[in-house]
Amino acid sequence: MALLQTIDWAIIIAFFAFALGIGVWASKKSGKDSSEFFLSGRSMPWWLLGFSMVATTFSTDTPNLVTDIVRTNGVAGNWCWWAFLLTGMLTVFVYAKLWRRTNVLTDLEFYEIRYSGKMAAFLRGFRAIYLGVFFNIAIMATVSLAAIKIGGIMLGLPPIHCVIWASLVTVAFSSMGGFRGVIITDFVLFIIAMIGAIGAAVVSLGHEKVGGLSGLMEYFNSTPELASKLDIFPDPGNWEFFATFLLIPILVQWWSVWYPGAEPGGGGYLVQRMLAAKNEKHATGATLFFNVAHYALRPWPWILVALASLMVFPDLASIQSAFPNADPSIIKNDAAYSAMLTFLPSGLLGLVLTSLIAAYMSTISTHLNWGSSYIVNDIWKRFVKPDASEKELVWVGRMSTVLLMVVAGTIALFLQNALQAFEILLQIGAGTGLLFILRWFWWRINAVSELTAMVVSFIVAIVMKMTPIAKTYNLSSGQQLIYGVAITTVCWVLVTIFTKADSKETLRNFCKIANPGGPGWKKVYEEAEQDGKSIKSEHKAESISLGIICMILGCVTVYSALFSTGYFLYGKTGLASGMAVVSVVGAGVLMKLWNKVNA
Repeated sequence: MALLQTIDWAIIIAFFAFALGIGVWASKKSGKDSSEFFLSGRSMPWWLLGFSMVATTFSTDTPNLVTDIVRTNGVAGNWCWWAFLLTGMLTVFVYAKLWRRTNVLTDLEFYEIRYSGKMAAFLRGFRAIYLGVFFNIAIMATVSLAAIKIGGIMLGLPPIHCVIWASLVTVAFSSMGGFRGVIITDFVLFIIAMIGAIGAAVVSLGHEKVGGLSGLMEYFNSTPELASKLDIFPDPGNWEFFATFLLIPILVQWWSVWYPGAEPGGGGYLVQRMLAAKNEKHATGATLFFNVAHYALRPWPWILVALASLMVFPDLASIQSAFPNADPSIIKNDAAYSAMLTFLPSGLLGLVLTSLIAAYMSTISTHLNWGSSYIVNDIWKRFVKPDASEKELVWVGRMSTVLLMVVAGTIALFLQNALQAFEILLQIGAGTGLLFILRWFWWRINAVSELTAMVVSFIVAIVMKMTPIAKTYNLSSGQQLIYGVAITTVCWVLVTIFTKADSKETLRNFCKIANPGGPGWKKVYEEAEQDGKSIKSEHKAESISLGIICMILGCVTVYSALFSTGYFLYGKTGLASGMAVVSVVGAGVLMKLWNKVNA
């Protein structure tokens, strides 16, 4: 078990004091009204919002998840989340501007702009409870599970103590500082988290059983059963693995699955940051920065630690043996990351532990503020007390922040490993993604379509994950995902075709506000023209073709940077150099197209 020295405690305490100080500093302005508490008055610059997006998705459970994936399926297993870059780039070049144009407080407020009638109001309230409460709590619980494993392995703390101590400071500064406090703190949190991740990778490679980067490569390349774990791309010869971890994610998953931080068409806390931007250009810039940093900058330090852990702790028994006092229920492959951190020297140990605390606080504070915004704006103000004062709304926001954390921490005590939770969340969102993409560009989609997609995908996830059907028919996680996408998509498309469309007034008003463009709105414009009510928007229609071209260029640029780094670490300098050139050229072309995209 790692023993923290005085310098380690000093670093951790100083960080806690800093976070609380930011909360106190921001509390006066954030308490002014609900717009300040949840969006900082829509005045944030792209770089600050971009850092916040990256910090939020760099949660404590992320290195644990990557470690779990690498130890179980090798480096190529990361395609289960690398594929979401396509979603991210589509959001950058098509949807970021559209979201900023709506000028809503939360993305759920969008429903009563896009859809009409009582069903739109019901959907808004339903999604607020479904996402802001239940789904949001599930995500925070998985993040808190990582805190439990880190505290159990590194500090020998029982799960309940980990949850309590990890939550207190986070809830305090989140409830006081609101969104402004979260954004400003995120900037520092991300820098600390990256320093910690790189430091952990350096020390892990320096372990006597690893022998540096050369020792790591030599060991894996000379061990037949482990050599394939270095592969960046799955081996086509292993068809089931190839299909599950590359074909399905690239061909199906990215556009069909809703997942927090990688929502097709944007959503959740990423949209919250787009809405807080100064203007459309800042919203687009923030989202682009996030995707570059998320996929090209962060993965390899975690991957190196995961690979090194296979040399130091080749199986779960070796982890349990090294930490006999740790709760056996938390000893899974994802615990190997925490186990590797126990070799850090004093000072660096405190810094890395602080970086993990920072990652935890960044993610949890964002989810608390995001979930609270739904409760306040889309439940309390919309349905419970429409005439509530701004002071009351801020108070409800602060109280809901505390309650969300209490419930999430309780559920975390019953989870076991990060990959398990990731697969469940993917399955719940299977089949909903295409609807979220098309609702901006096809007038026929309505509120009943969305409700159908959510309900069906949830039911299919329950059947796949909570009943024996998957085992009975020997369905892999990839096959379960395909069935979920197919069943959900067929159901919502049929419901769309056979239910009543939204009112003409709502559809025309949406075109005026967002002006998404594309052939899917042709009928609405033609009917408006015939009725003598031509639709005029203050915004230029989106160029979907240009957006898709930039999306492809963005993916090529970021993937090339990601692979270049990997091949350089592997010692394959020729491949690394070639990929680097492709990345630089792609970035240059994107820079030339930037002004056209944001015209």
